[in-house]
Amino acid sequence: MSDELDDFRREVQAWFSANKPADPGFLLPESFMEVGTDPQFQFLRAWQRKVYDAGYLGMAWPQAYGGGGRPQAFQDIVNAEMARQKTPFVPNTIGLNWAGPLILAIGTEAQKQRFIPGILNADDIWCQGFSEPDQGSDLANTQTRAVRDGDEYVITGSKIWTSLGSYAKYMILLARTNPQEKRYGGLSFFLIPMQAPGIEVRPIKKLTGEYGFTQTFFHEARVPADCLMGREGEGWKIAMMTLTFERGATGGQAGGLSRVSLGINDVIELARQSRRDGRPALEDPFVRDQLARFLIEDQGDRLCAARAQVPALCSERPDAIPLSAKLRTSEYRRRLFQFALSLQGANAVRWVGDAAAVEGGKWQRTYFNSFSSTIGGGTSQIQANIVGERVLGLPKD
Repeated sequence: MSDELDDFRREVQAWFSANKPADPGFLLPESFMEVGTDPQFQFLRAWQRKVYDAGYLGMAWPQAYGGGGRPQAFQDIVNAEMARQKTPFVPNTIGLNWAGPLILAIGTEAQKQRFIPGILNADDIWCQGFSEPDQGSDLANTQTRAVRDGDEYVITGSKIWTSLGSYAKYMILLARTNPQEKRYGGLSFFLIPMQAPGIEVRPIKKLTGEYGFTQTFFHEARVPADCLMGREGEGWKIAMMTLTFERGATGGQAGGLSRVSLGINDVIELARQSRRDGRPALEDPFVRDQLARFLIEDQGDRLCAARAQVPALCSERPDAIPLSAKLRTSEYRRRLFQFALSLQGANAVRWVGDAAAVEGGKWQRTYFNSFSSTIGGGTSQIQANIVGERVLGLPKD
């Protein structure tokens, strides 16, 4: 098997070296949360299709639904190589990493046949309808209503921070089907078509000046009753399963790069180019100490997945690694990019488009975009509560 994987790694390296797309001539987003223009979307969608057609996406998903049917180790090699070569990311993040694994885990055979192929080849882009304008992180207090009317559900309400909402064909939606039930019991989970009459999408402009998020309004939108996943009242359970995929606590994702981001090696190079007291910042003892700390943290996070597979290393708290993954990685990126800005001195205030900005202002853009990961999928405060309650056993109050 090791020889086969080595041969495959060389094949993958050669393919991405030969097929990595050229600079399109416009600013590319760093993740699916910044896809805000048609040229960006079409470019990234074509790239996902090319990677899939080459056999490098969904490699561990069943062949019956368009996957490769191969061991996960092959997809891991592809993911690592895409990150190493800093290829563009594949845009259907919610479909590939959240909706798809969920459908494969608990969906009906008809749902798997209907949805999985389009998720892989990017024909069907997915978005998520969880957060609401007035509920914050209190997902259990969902107020969007879904009322059964014959062979349809009538949906009324609003969802916010709908990434890719402007381009999505389907949405995973959490809505309240029984208002008499308090919080968890009255919720249901849907796979709904975004083209249904009565669904309105309004783009949201971010602090960076980019789009990517939308607010989605349901004006008595009618969707087929077979959009329901599971049974009425099971929405909370299914939503929690979805979040385990979203936060990386459960495996089964289709693979592919989900974001293109600067990293610790880029920050080291920035420190080499930056000046402090007339010398390269990299020679400053304080800067070197901080970089060493970031390097240790980065390597620790990289090894966490392997560590979780060794019972002797995590038997005392087996859930600690998967349940802390999102909190660790999102907060690490935010602190790393904040440090990168501190290396720029007064130039840190310059923005994209400023001729005097360091490297075109990409560090400022990356820093601001890093906050989206500390909010989406559960804020860092919520993640800390999860670790405290489910890993450390602390009381809720």
